[in-house]
Amino acid sequence: MRILVIGGAGYIGSHVARAFLDRGYDVTVFDNLQTGLRENLFIEAEFVHGDIMRPEQLREAMAGGFDGCIHLAALKAAGLSMLNPEIYAEANIAGTINILNQASAAAISRVIFSSSAAVYGTPQYLPIDEEHPKEPENFYGFTKLEIERLLGWYDQLKEMRYAAIRYFNAAGYDVSGRIKGLELHPENLLPIVMETAAGMRPKLSIFGDDYPTKDGSCIRDYVHVSDLAEAHVSAFEYIVEHDKSITVNLGSQTGVSVFEMVERARVLTGRSVSADVTGRRRGDPSELVASSSKARELLGWSPKYSDIDTLITSTWKMYEKFTNH
Repeated sequence: MRILVIGGAGYIGSHVARAFLDRGYDVTVFDNLQTGLRENLFIEAEFVHGDIMRPEQLREAMAGGFDGCIHLAALKAAGLSMLNPEIYAEANIAGTINILNQASAAAISRVIFSSSAAVYGTPQYLPIDEEHPKEPENFYGFTKLEIERLLGWYDQLKEMRYAAIRYFNAAGYDVSGRIKGLELHPENLLPIVMETAAGMRPKLSIFGDDYPTKDGSCIRDYVHVSDLAEAHVSAFEYIVEHDKSITVNLGSQTGVSVFEMVERARVLTGRSVSADVTGRRRGDPSELVASSSKARELLGWSPKYSDIDTLITSTWKMYEKFTNH
C-alpha cells in the first residue's frame, strides 16, 4: 500500500516513515525541509520537496494516488504560539485545510493526524484519558483541537476516516541508529539535557523544585519516538480494517521527574550535566501522565522502548557525536 508522510523528514516524521518502510509499505515523504533534514530521508522512500501552504504542490504530490496520508507538518513551540498566533493559525489550521481538501480531491480517504496532549490543558485528574475535558492553555494546543474538530466534520461529510494521535512527550531516537539528523531547535527536556552533557550548552535550567511531587520537580510522561511511530502504522491498519475513525492517547503511563531524568542522564552518559534550579514557568502543571489503555485495547499497542534508560541511551548515541571533549 502507498503512504504519503507529510512532514516525514522531521524528528518524529522520519521515525514514522521508517516504521512504514519496515512494515513493507511504499512510502513517499512530502516536506518543505524548514525543520526537516535531508539526512533523515531514506533511499527506499520517494521524496517530494513541497509546502502544505502551496495547495498546487500538494495536488501534484497526491495525484499519484495513495491509500493513506500521515499528517505531521506543524509548528509546535507552545510558547511561540502565544506570541505569534497568526503564524500558528496559518501553518497549522490553514495548512491542514489545504491537506484535507487536496486529499479529498485525490480520493485519499484515510488520514493519521499528529495531535497533542496540549489539547487537554491543566489536568483535572490523572492519568489523563481521552474523555478528559479539552481546555488548551496555549494557542498551539488550540490549533490541534481545532484540527481534530475539522477531521470530525470531514469524516461525517466526506467519509474521510482519521486517527488523531495525542502525543505526550516524545523522546529518544531509533535504537538501531538509522536516523542521522538531530532535531533542530529542540525545546523538550531530554535533548536539552543531552546538549548539556555533550558540552553544546553550559548548563540547563530546572524550572521549579517546590511542586507537590516526590522530589519537588515536574513529572512528565515520556514515550519513545519509535513506539509513537509504530502506533501510526497500527492506527492506519485499524482504519483499513474497521473503516472507523479513532482518537487515542500515546504515553508510557509512567511519570518521570525532571530531577530523575537529569540524574539518570549523569549516570548513563558519565557526564556531570550542570543544572540550575530557577523559578517556575507559568502554566507548567506539576504532573502529566497519560492513560494509553485505549491505544492498547484498539491497536494492540504497547511501548517497547519508553523506559527511562532506553530513552536516554538512544538519545545520547546521537548527541555524543557532537561531544566537546
